[in-house]
Amino acid sequence: MPRLAEYDYLFFFGLFFSSMDAYGIGANDVANSFATSVSSRSLKLWQACIAAAIMEFLGAVLAGARVASTIRSGIIDIEIFQEDPAMLLLAMVCAIAGSSIWLIFATRHQMPVSTTHSIVGALVGVGIAAGGTGSVKWEWDGLGQVFATWGVAPLVAGGFAAIVYLLTKYLVLKRKDSTKAGLIMSPFWFFAVTVVLTLTILWKGSPNLGLAEMPIPDLMAAVFGTASVVCALACLFWLPFVYCRVVRGDYTIRWYHFFFGPLLWKRTPPEDANTFAAPDAVPDYYKGHHTASNPAPRGPQDRENSHSESQGESVDKANENEDEKEKERAKVQKEQGEPVPAMLREVELPQIQGPWIEPKNLYIIARYHSVPFIKRALFGGLFQDVVSVQSSNPNDAKRLADVHSRAAQYDNKTEHLYSFLQVMTACTASFAHGSNDISNAVGPFATIYETWHTGSYLGGKTPVPTWILVYGAIWLVIGLATYGYNIMRILGNRLTLHSPTRGFSMELGAAITVVLASQLALPVSTTQCITGATAAVGLCNGDFKSINWKAFAWIFFSWVLTLPCAGILAGCMFGIIANAPRFA
Repeated sequence: MPRLAEYDYLFFFGLFFSSMDAYGIGANDVANSFATSVSSRSLKLWQACIAAAIMEFLGAVLAGARVASTIRSGIIDIEIFQEDPAMLLLAMVCAIAGSSIWLIFATRHQMPVSTTHSIVGALVGVGIAAGGTGSVKWEWDGLGQVFATWGVAPLVAGGFAAIVYLLTKYLVLKRKDSTKAGLIMSPFWFFAVTVVLTLTILWKGSPNLGLAEMPIPDLMAAVFGTASVVCALACLFWLPFVYCRVVRGDYTIRWYHFFFGPLLWKRTPPEDANTFAAPDAVPDYYKGHHTASNPAPRGPQDRENSHSESQGESVDKANENEDEKEKERAKVQKEQGEPVPAMLREVELPQIQGPWIEPKNLYIIARYHSVPFIKRALFGGLFQDVVSVQSSNPNDAKRLADVHSRAAQYDNKTEHLYSFLQVMTACTASFAHGSNDISNAVGPFATIYETWHTGSYLGGKTPVPTWILVYGAIWLVIGLATYGYNIMRILGNRLTLHSPTRGFSMELGAAITVVLASQLALPVSTTQCITGATAAVGLCNGDFKSINWKAFAWIFFSWVLTLPCAGILAGCMFGIIANAPRFA
């Protein structure tokens, strides 16, 4: 039996608010990992949610414990609660409550905030309310590291992302035969991304597997051995699959043909492949962003005759048709999004006649009212058209069109090669996010659980139980699946033009930064990492106006508000409860 059984209600409040906090992290922060993939059309939202479910869960469970302990005990001096464990229990409940309330508020108002700063601000607020400013660790070993990462994390992530994109730009995209260059470079990137992911697992390791103390020779052998195997599998299965699609123009190939591997080299494409009349073998990743200087792809015959006058007229007409189709599609979507008139609902839906308690009426309520409502509430967020919503605001349409027109558009088939790599980097970023930011929700709750369970002060070295990491990871995924689209729709193409090559560079740069910070036990903000990477890749266009600085200013404003707002909420809550009058 727990020794603090009289405070069971505090434990359950802590469980509730930690669930809310993890949910808010999933809705607000996990979107950072996959916003670029969804925005560049490499993944649909429901596919991103499945990938996030797997990678966030693995990152949290395998590699989340080390940073969790830093968040829990590295911000405030919890020695002030040494003589009164019950007050430590209350302090952590107030901290997680303040953080979760701010995260839900920010997500509702489309503010992409730093979830790391949210819990840090809440802990600072509680620490000041409990023991004054002296109880906060302002020096480098505490809050100083957090302040330092505000500027360092975006710059480091931007540096990595810019290096990756510039290598891709000049070694692949600007080459005469960019598709061939992309096929040659792709195995190298598969190798590099696998190294990052493997280092994340082995460097941090799982406490239960004892991988953290692996000797350096064994570590290097595991890392490069795993990367070599992945690279070999990419050459064996991935290369023939994408070659059939992007070079041969085989529009009949399906995802399951991937497993045929080397047999695909002998696959015969349709007779009309790579002709003007053939369906597109790859998606148009710049759809909706084409301009007169960057027309929509119309097949190889058009490109061969692109300098002729008749071909120019054909391209112009194709662009006009594309614009008309986009307008018509937007009109239909708008009409479908409007609520159905009451009279129409009365005609289409069965009506309740007589007392509602009758079996027939109960069936109507469940089938036509309750079930659709539950489906919209639980799964409606999975099928949002994030890309369309990102540019649907008429007030921003003109500015975004100007921003996108300043970014170069490269060969669509070459971009398709990097859509696969972008999915890998998104999964890497998601794994890194799960390992790093799971601590924001489970760190304080681990203290709540241990204090309530043991009834004593245990200090800051108590390991985080695996079930708490699993519980937090589940709520992360739920948050992304049900409400992540609300943050995704103000990221991506609203910041700068996205494509698979750009998104791949952004995500890999941010993932490397988060992995390194997590190895050093630094609670960096993944929001700041991906934002810095996005800005850096946007600047690689060579035009300062290829970035929507107004949107970046809104994100920065959200960052500034986070720490004080979360701190005020948590600090006031703790101060009021701790000093409230009591019956004698």
